[in-house]
Amino acid sequence: MKIAVTYENGRVVQHFGHSKAFKIYEVENGAVQSYAVVPAGGAGHGALAGFLKEHGVQALICGGIGAGARTALAEAGIELYPGVQGEADACVAALLNHSLLYNPDTVCSHHHDHGEGHNCGGHSCGSH
Repeated sequence: MKIAVTYENGRVVQHFGHSKAFKIYEVENGAVQSYAVVPAGGAGHGALAGFLKEHGVQALICGGIGAGARTALAEAGIELYPGVQGEADACVAALLNHSLLYNPDTVCSHHHDHGEGHNCGGHSCGSH
C-alpha cells in the first residue's frame, strides 16, 4: 500500500492544492518499508489527484481540501484523511495504528480568488 502526505518541512501541508511535494510511504504488513519526497511539479488541484494515482497512491493524509479535489481523489480511488495537522511521519504511524485524528468533513477554509475567476471549494477542480 502507498500512503501520501501533503508535505513541507516535515509537516502536513494545510491546503491540498498548494502542496509543492508529497511524502509517499510504501507500507507492507502494517509497517513503513520506504518513503520518498516527490515534487508535485506545479500541478494544480485536479491534476494532483492524477499525479497521486500515477504514483500508485491508495490513501492521502492532508489538511484542508476543496470539493473539486475531493471528487477527483474519489474518482481516482484514493482514500482521503483530511483535517490533519502535525509531523508527517507521526501522522502515518497514527494511521497505521488506527489512531489518526482527522475530520472527514474538512474542506478548505479560505475563499480567496485563485485566479481564473474561481474560488477553492466552489469549482470543479477535478475537471481541469
